[in-house]
Amino acid sequence: MKQGRILNSVIALLVVLFLVSCSDSDPKLMPLDHDAVILAFGDSLTFGSGANPKTQSYPAVLQQLTKLDVINSGIPGEISRDGLDRLPDVLEQVKPDLVILCHGGNDLIRKLGTGQLKDNLEQMIALIQTSGAQVVLIGVPQLGLTLTVPDLYEELSETYNIPIELEILPELESNPKVKSDHIHPNATGYKLFAQSINILLQQSEAITINNRTTQN
Repeated sequence: MKQGRILNSVIALLVVLFLVSCSDSDPKLMPLDHDAVILAFGDSLTFGSGANPKTQSYPAVLQQLTKLDVINSGIPGEISRDGLDRLPDVLEQVKPDLVILCHGGNDLIRKLGTGQLKDNLEQMIALIQTSGAQVVLIGVPQLGLTLTVPDLYEELSETYNIPIELEILPELESNPKVKSDHIHPNATGYKLFAQSINILLQQSEAITINNRTTQN
């Protein structure tokens, strides 16, 4: 019995060490200053279609959560090619410290091809990093029974070692109670979206308690 308890303790310790090592291997960001600017760049999911964009979109809610300036640069209906064309001017105007990149939904809906989508997203990431900003990627699922996020998002995250959120949009898209139509979240859904991004920013060390309390 004693040996069994020891073995169980060793196994539990190994599990804890494994989980800690996995957490440490996740991509990290440089901490944001209290006056940092976050750019939310994307399509209608960023704009806030299905709710009040000014107060209920995920960028608006994220600004409340982080106490940082979050700029909403979402264009409903935009495909990634157009987003790539638009991004340089936005980066020049906003000069963000961090960009949340949530793009590709319209490419997937229109079946424009994941190869081109990946290439466009990769160029966006390169533009963002070249500008001096950090980047966080949001995985967008293909609409259907499985709501699977294409592998290209995780591949880009691994290639560029950037934090990624893969679960929240499939969860929202699969729950009619947090949707305003068959694609877009409602106010509750956008709040959950913002909360998940806030957690990701904390886990990646971009946001700390000091970020949120300095301005209070």
